[in-house]
Amino acid sequence: MSVEQDLETRSGNKCELCGATDDLGVYAVPSSPSEDADTSVYVCGTCKNQLEDEAAVNANHWRCLNDSMWSEVDAVKVVAFRMLNQLKGEGWTQDLLDMMYLEDDVKAWAESGMADENALVHRDSNGVVLQAGDSIVLIKDLNVKGAGFTAKRGTPVRNIRLVLDNEGHIEGKVNGQTIVILTEFTKKS
Repeated sequence: MSVEQDLETRSGNKCELCGATDDLGVYAVPSSPSEDADTSVYVCGTCKNQLEDEAAVNANHWRCLNDSMWSEVDAVKVVAFRMLNQLKGEGWTQDLLDMMYLEDDVKAWAESGMADENALVHRDSNGVVLQAGDSIVLIKDLNVKGAGFTAKRGTPVRNIRLVLDNEGHIEGKVNGQTIVILTEFTKKS
């Protein structure tokens, strides 16, 4: 059997990511350890186009990953993990990433295709690298414009999100409101 026939059988002749049944084809997962059905995904034209062209990504289309991330097929989980990471700025994707579980070897495969040399690095006031989900402490009183309160020095902020297009900004909840915080006024806790 060919790779495409194997994938048709495995997928039930539907997109393994969104479930569509039209315009299906093979998507070889980049940075895979081999080139066979185990490292490929059967996808629709919409998914394939968005996987291959970052500018064409429609975040709402990828809400389907809520279901496909639970696939028993490692290649599908790898693609779901990578796409959820690509869409981290959307808010809803972080919850799915927090729930997602990958075996160590599958996670290494997923991360191997994500290295981006031009990625912004968010650092706190001491130069410590911040990651999404970290906890920080404010080191200065900050007036929160439009919210009518001051975020006091020493306030802990848990489960931060990184602003993907600005390494000087992070987002976090203070007093129940999500605010943008300058990284220069934070210290990783």
